[in-house]
Amino acid sequence: MTDQRGPRPPSASELPWVLEALLFVADEPQPLGALARAAGVSEAAARRALAQLAADYEARGLRLIEDGQKYQLGAAPEYAPYIEQLLGGGPGQRLSRAALETLTIIAYRQPCTRAEIEAIRGVNSDRHVAILEQRGLIEQAGVGDGPGRPKLYRTTIRFLEHFGISSPKELPPLPEAPEDEVVQAEI
Repeated sequence: MTDQRGPRPPSASELPWVLEALLFVADEPQPLGALARAAGVSEAAARRALAQLAADYEARGLRLIEDGQKYQLGAAPEYAPYIEQLLGGGPGQRLSRAALETLTIIAYRQPCTRAEIEAIRGVNSDRHVAILEQRGLIEQAGVGDGPGRPKLYRTTIRFLEHFGISSPKELPPLPEAPEDEVVQAEI
């Protein structure tokens, strides 16, 4: 006879390893709430255990990747050459300069609309947004309040993996614009 209540909640010292096992078997990034429910603990306890897990990984080949909403295990960026050697890097994996510009705007302004991207770039970005979506680097994050209810875009966990960061908070600061550029942008 099986216990219908599920497993016992893990101890505080065991919880990081329970969450590690859950993330290891998950096919896709998992929200904090789903991890906490599966472990039978509060979201606050799960968040503390995930922070401990992330700290434990700093000296190892894994990283805990989180995009503010979901968590996933990934490889440490410094081991990318070894992973590429094992898995191979197929042709066509590079992004054009225009696609990288589009991705940069989304990464720093997220969530943002296509119109905001085009206002910054000064050109149509439909194709580049589609390419970035197709490659799984960005996703729709809802709709805006403006006319036509435009789609809002944000980066994905795949973006974080690709660029070897654990969170959008780790993006480097943008350089300060020279004074004359700021004035021109306001006109």
